[in-house]
Amino acid sequence: MFDSIQDISLYIVLAPLIGAIIAGLFGGVIGRAGAHTVTIIGVAIAFALSLLVFKYIVFDGMEPQNFSVYTWLISEGIRFEIGFLIDELTAMMMVVVTFVSLMVHIYTVGYMSHDEENWPSGSLAAPNSYQRFFSYISLFTFSMLMLVMANNFLQLFFGWEAVGLVSYLLIGFWSSRESAVFANLKAFLVNRVGDFGFLLGIGAVLMYFNTLDYASVFNAVELHKDMTISIWPGSEWNIITVIGILLFIGAMGKSAQVPLHVWLPDSMEGPTPISALIHAATMVTAGIFMVARMSPIYELSEVALSFVLIIGAITALFMGLLGLVQHDIKRVVAYSTLSQLGYMTVALGASAYAAGVFHLMTHAFFKALLFLAAGSVIIALHHKQDMREMGGLRKYMPITWITSLIGSLALIGAPGFSGFFSKDSIIEAVGHSTIPGAGFAYFAVLAGVFITALYSFRMYFLVFHGKERMDAHTRSHLHESPAVVTVPLILLAIPSVIIGWIYVDSMVFGDFFANAITVLPEHDVLSQVGFTTAFGMILHSLVTAPFWLALAGVGVAWYLYMLRTDLPAKIVQLPVIRTLYALLQRNYGFDAFNNLVFGRGSRGLGTGLWKAGDVTIIDGLLVNGSARLVGLISSLLRHVQSGYLYHYAFAMIIGLLALFGLFVVA
Repeated sequence: MFDSIQDISLYIVLAPLIGAIIAGLFGGVIGRAGAHTVTIIGVAIAFALSLLVFKYIVFDGMEPQNFSVYTWLISEGIRFEIGFLIDELTAMMMVVVTFVSLMVHIYTVGYMSHDEENWPSGSLAAPNSYQRFFSYISLFTFSMLMLVMANNFLQLFFGWEAVGLVSYLLIGFWSSRESAVFANLKAFLVNRVGDFGFLLGIGAVLMYFNTLDYASVFNAVELHKDMTISIWPGSEWNIITVIGILLFIGAMGKSAQVPLHVWLPDSMEGPTPISALIHAATMVTAGIFMVARMSPIYELSEVALSFVLIIGAITALFMGLLGLVQHDIKRVVAYSTLSQLGYMTVALGASAYAAGVFHLMTHAFFKALLFLAAGSVIIALHHKQDMREMGGLRKYMPITWITSLIGSLALIGAPGFSGFFSKDSIIEAVGHSTIPGAGFAYFAVLAGVFITALYSFRMYFLVFHGKERMDAHTRSHLHESPAVVTVPLILLAIPSVIIGWIYVDSMVFGDFFANAITVLPEHDVLSQVGFTTAFGMILHSLVTAPFWLALAGVGVAWYLYMLRTDLPAKIVQLPVIRTLYALLQRNYGFDAFNNLVFGRGSRGLGTGLWKAGDVTIIDGLLVNGSARLVGLISSLLRHVQSGYLYHYAFAMIIGLLALFGLFVVA
């Protein structure tokens, strides 16, 4: 059926794109059933073919495939192409993206079945909103596949911007809600800040390497390692460092690293399926994937690696703390995503790229599981999201309960669950790193273990155990979600348990990514870890700090939210805690700062330019001023046009004398 892996790759990206086009342009004709059928089939085809590619590359040992699909243009000898690079890293990302997307598509059938209720009466957007949503998420899948399969910076940038555009449409999907419109605009603007740095980085690559092809750049990067650039007079910067930092600024926007993280919690305004799609395996992991793909560049700059390491550590620690004060169930999971992205970034900065990418994979499964489980709870509670109005749901929703427990255990790194293998690998790797900032990063990821366990099981206990705090009407209608919702939960729970056992040996400690990731011998921290098997990791973990910190976090959560439920309110009233709590509720002041400096500053600058430039200079001086000048001159000349002959003779004499004077002076 397929002549080559090139054909398979084309089918993988085209299948969800075709589904998106059909559902988007012909949704009114094919109806709801037609829209979700065509998009689910498209993503299912992409998933099945991704598994086939994974088999060829990983199991059959096929050499990495790097090929051009077509040439867009050639300018001064530089080729701008669309092409694919299929290696172990790409194959793994393709499987993860398409599998999670497929689960989200299936889940969406149940979650969005009554979407018309979310729109005001008479809304023109309501009739085909269901079809439009499926078109968007299928287009999102296509965009992410184009990003991870790219073999050049041009296509990488196309996929990068495409996922940003579709995420804008999805976050603000319920456009009749002011909060949703604000959230998608915020996401769009914040990502433009990161993308500006990203574009400058790509421009620097083109300027110094004279190509956008990955292979050509990576082959030549060693020749440029000592080259410098003068950014401003008197300063010389290593060009590799500049490129690495600029590219990572793009990753800071997409992967929501401090201070460009502020868009991600607000993206919860979109429907829950896109929260899972954006926060699990797709958009937010694009930056992590990009840095891993660019490992040949980052390995030649310890300054860039240190920058990545410190930003990741700050994000992992301080964003985790914000999860402790959230009451919205989706926001707790969102801040958890921010913290876990920080862990992945720390791994990249420590040159433990394999561990970071492995955590990307495991996190995709259990975080999508937690988001979809949260959506299941929201459905049951008639779209209430405040955990203070939940409690005791275990007996009403047994499947959602057990899958949520599995996701929570994977998230906190409980031994044997997938998150344990990836998170402990990162912590061990950072402990062996000598990159500047590694000491702070090690403290941050260790402290993050306790914090993660505390906010995760705070959420778990508040939602599924303890006193039932919902109203009587809601309680009377409580029941488990339909199979179209629970089946994806079960299918995501399976890899959340077993995937770490299967791949930790080869992906983290083996040579799984040998063809895709470059690590210099002096940076190879994963080779210094004393264990290399899953069972060895579990035995080792029982005597290490992460295990006991996670256990302590669960214990504290149980004590505060199950045994002594009156204590949290009393603790918050303590003077020091009250100050810290207020700081956390204000998101460390990031939103207030952005609104004051960038929001009001931009409006103030615009108002100033309008009053000074438009009103005063353009309208006042140029337009109205020139009209007044013409009027003034006309009023003076009017006296000459009197109709008397001697006035005209006098004017002619004056003019003649002026000409004589001009010629005499000349």
